[in-house]
Amino acid sequence: MTESTPDYQRPPDEFAKDYPNGDFEQGLTEAEASKLLAEFGKNQLSSPVTPKWLIFIRQFNNMIIYILLFAALLTILMQHYSDAVIIGIVVVINAFIGYYQEISASNALAKIKAMMATNASVYRDGNRIDIPATDLVVGDVVFLEAGDNVPADLRIVEADNLRIQESALTGEADSVEKTIESLPASQIALADQHNMAFATTAVTNGSGLGVVVATAADTQIGQISSAVQAVKPRKTPLMREIDQLGTGVSYVVLGAAVVLFALGLFLQIYAVSALALAVVTMIVGSMPEGLPATTSVILAMGVSDMAKRQHAIIKTLPAVETLGSVDVIATDKTGTLTQNQMTVKDIIIDHEHLTVTGDGYRPAGDILQDNQPAPLTDKLDLFLRAGFEANDTVLVKTDDQYEINGEPTDGAFLTLFYKRHPFGEVTSETEIDMLPFDSDYRYMAKLVQLDNGQKRLFIKGSPDKLMPIAQGDFDQNYWNDTVKALSLEGKRVVAVGYRDVAADTMSVTHELIAEGIQFLGVAGIIDPPQESVVTALAEMRRAGVAVKMITGDHPLTAKTIGEKLGLAENINVMTGAEWDQLSEVDHQAAVRDHQVFARTTPKNKLEIVAALQANDQVTAMTGDGVNDAPALKQADIGVAMGIKGTDVAKDAADMILTDDNFSTMSAAIREGRRIYDNIRKSILFLLPTSFAEGLIVALTILFQREMPLQAPQLLWINMVSAITIQFAFIFEPAEAGLMMRPPRKTGSHLMNRHDVFQMAYVSISMAAMGLFAYDWLLGMGADQATASTMMVNIIVISKIFYLFNIRTNALAFSKSFFSNPKAFLIIAAMIVLQLILTYVPFMQGVFYTEPLTWMEWGGAVLFGTVPFLLAEADKIIRHLLAKHSANKAVSAR
Repeated sequence: MTESTPDYQRPPDEFAKDYPNGDFEQGLTEAEASKLLAEFGKNQLSSPVTPKWLIFIRQFNNMIIYILLFAALLTILMQHYSDAVIIGIVVVINAFIGYYQEISASNALAKIKAMMATNASVYRDGNRIDIPATDLVVGDVVFLEAGDNVPADLRIVEADNLRIQESALTGEADSVEKTIESLPASQIALADQHNMAFATTAVTNGSGLGVVVATAADTQIGQISSAVQAVKPRKTPLMREIDQLGTGVSYVVLGAAVVLFALGLFLQIYAVSALALAVVTMIVGSMPEGLPATTSVILAMGVSDMAKRQHAIIKTLPAVETLGSVDVIATDKTGTLTQNQMTVKDIIIDHEHLTVTGDGYRPAGDILQDNQPAPLTDKLDLFLRAGFEANDTVLVKTDDQYEINGEPTDGAFLTLFYKRHPFGEVTSETEIDMLPFDSDYRYMAKLVQLDNGQKRLFIKGSPDKLMPIAQGDFDQNYWNDTVKALSLEGKRVVAVGYRDVAADTMSVTHELIAEGIQFLGVAGIIDPPQESVVTALAEMRRAGVAVKMITGDHPLTAKTIGEKLGLAENINVMTGAEWDQLSEVDHQAAVRDHQVFARTTPKNKLEIVAALQANDQVTAMTGDGVNDAPALKQADIGVAMGIKGTDVAKDAADMILTDDNFSTMSAAIREGRRIYDNIRKSILFLLPTSFAEGLIVALTILFQREMPLQAPQLLWINMVSAITIQFAFIFEPAEAGLMMRPPRKTGSHLMNRHDVFQMAYVSISMAAMGLFAYDWLLGMGADQATASTMMVNIIVISKIFYLFNIRTNALAFSKSFFSNPKAFLIIAAMIVLQLILTYVPFMQGVFYTEPLTWMEWGGAVLFGTVPFLLAEADKIIRHLLAKHSANKAVSAR
């Protein structure tokens, strides 16, 4: 053996050499332990903390923010302090929104650290003592018993009916029986390392000794912590698209500003200071200052709606939109697609196959024969009582929830009993003795005394242990075939039997059982799928969203569950060991061709998610265990279960399902798509106004005219009116057929070519109508302030009309016109604000406005409808062309 040999391959004798006389109970000496502790450090995990000031500073790392800060600096230098203050307020508000989003997410690494056991019972100098778990070192011998949390990674060297619950780490629903024998294979999944115990898992039965083989960061949980820490968060698709858009807009605006400034100097249109102010005014007018704030408001309302209606808590605002662009969901099985509650689904008695309805530990459901309630025959009742009595688990009801204290398989038999008997019923049998489950014999038994004084032994266990001792007319071939058939369905098969014993029998022994039993039958047990998941998966497939199951469970069990759920038409399974043999390029092909990944490690889960992302697929990851944490953080959106999920999983995730219902993902994807559509509409609504304002200023400079709009008026349009009217998009309902279209392509742009074309003609028409009305009113003898006020109102009225064009793909005056009633309330509020701007003396002084006559208001409304009419004409033409193409395609068939 070499030092690189896995610990599970090394025999106990090899470990024993490190202790006096090969006695594990001698343990290390205090001197040895102290030396090792000083050399390798404490058994604890560390988690880095990012200073809050750094989190705040990096909120300014945005091209739009850079330009706005530059514009604010210029306005300060030119002593236009009010303009600078307004721009600065916008920048700071956006920074604080991002800051609070980031610091609100809890630290998953800190929760992993908190999971480590606080104390450990170890042997030192031949004595068993309790020490802080942080003082454990490699080589320490740890004593384990039921109720303990494993304090480090251990190689089991002594085991007395030792069973450990590892579902949070491995995905195995039932607790795992531990042995001391070495395992020969070199590549064994965690769930199959039956001679190892891992830090943070829980001992459910028996006792044993384990030699510490890894502490702190070297443990499996420590490696998960390191993996979580190493994952670098990716920007969401929307944020990447908005960054691209913001950068593109910024370059265009800056380029135009430089050209205008140079041209103004060359033509000597204005004095340098006046020209600089005009150019800054154009920059401020052209930049979509309201974009970050509007996006944040729509996302925040989406987050609020998800929490209220969909039982989903979104921890970061962009995550709610990311759901809408998801191409694939990588999901854990246990506790996510399944209930993590073992359930008896089949009973075979006297060659009769009975089925059981109802899932989980809630005793609701029935036992059916040919789809009808099965009669409670003596044999069936005896079967139920045998499973109930040969049991040391407790089923309890707390606040309408049913939970077990003990083994999941035992809990399944308790629930089965209560499906035909009132919950809490006290049986008439009197317990005399019990033989706990033993890993060598693989059964458990209880001796009871019946009302008539007869003593009876009830037993349940592995079929291969009970069938050889079955007495009477026992059809060995039939039962072998039955067990094989249930196993091929991915079910755990448990045999049940009994025997009547002599009146003087007072204890249960293996010798007594070996004398023979009356074989009652077998039960097929499985962790059942959640019923709502089937419907959700079907809707996701229609929406073009693929689902990949990644689990630590057995491949056959995982495939069976996948088939029951309708995960895909054809399900291909790959194990973690097979995955480890592939190159990174092969990984990308494997995630395309396989739907189920079984016996996976946390590292495998992380690599599978990364491989999906390498295929340019926006990936969501759902899970509830500690082993899911790295993958949850790596995914574009990590989704944790809120009830059964571990704290580590919740804190690594971006979203938490408070009802543990995977089907919520379908509703969440729908909501994410609606939010993306509405953000996109709001941006397409916002930009034409900004560009129209910049165009007005640019044309004014080129034609050497007096500036028609003042900087405060531009800021009013961009911030107050834009954000107010854009609130309408928060409440915009989803477009028809939202879940029938495929996810948008990764790397796609926020605007297509038609969007750019429409934005151009709307901007030009707004600017043209504003300038035309301005000159018309001056020609009518109005003063400059009145003409400027009319121009502001034309732009705002244009926005109000344009809202009805952009908010839906349907024509404005269709049944969609009233689909968003709150839009009318928001428009009414905007009109009130415009009246205040126009008529309140204080506002007139600040924003350089004057009252308008009825004729001037009529002109503003008339000119303001032109961009809307152009956009509607464009929409009609597109609808006619689309209808013509569809008819042509039908004719071609």
